[in-house]
Amino acid sequence: MTPRRGGAATEGADGLRTALARVGDRWTLLVVNALLAGPRRFNELADELDGIAPNVLSQRLRRLEADGLVVAQPYSAHPARHAYELTGEGAALAGAMRLLSHWGAEHAVSAGDRAGAVVHEACGTPAEPRWWCRTCDRLLDDDEVDEVRWV
Repeated sequence: MTPRRGGAATEGADGLRTALARVGDRWTLLVVNALLAGPRRFNELADELDGIAPNVLSQRLRRLEADGLVVAQPYSAHPARHAYELTGEGAALAGAMRLLSHWGAEHAVSAGDRAGAVVHEACGTPAEPRWWCRTCDRLLDDDEVDEVRWV
């Protein structure tokens, strides 16, 4: 399906470009995801993020801090050591990350890769993300989503 000129896909591209510039590299969202559970020390993050090189983790944490998504709280002066936690803006990525995780689980190459799907605990059914209008207090239909206006 080709996006319409001037449609939602085109208008939303500016926001997507901004998001990708801030969190669109290989490790950044995984660092943010690890911090969603609460503050972590560097070594805890390194252990949790299997395969990340220490220099890469340091770079990502410095960039996230410079972008205002993470704050480093010192817990030792000599040597200087920090615990890292998300700011409010960083924690606000949780919703977008849930959507990306859902997409990744739904479109995994093999059934074995589908770990991470959101499941309703009460009945075991996979949950689906939906668009919600706060003003109207209702879900948007699929055809309405095509008509959203990005601002």
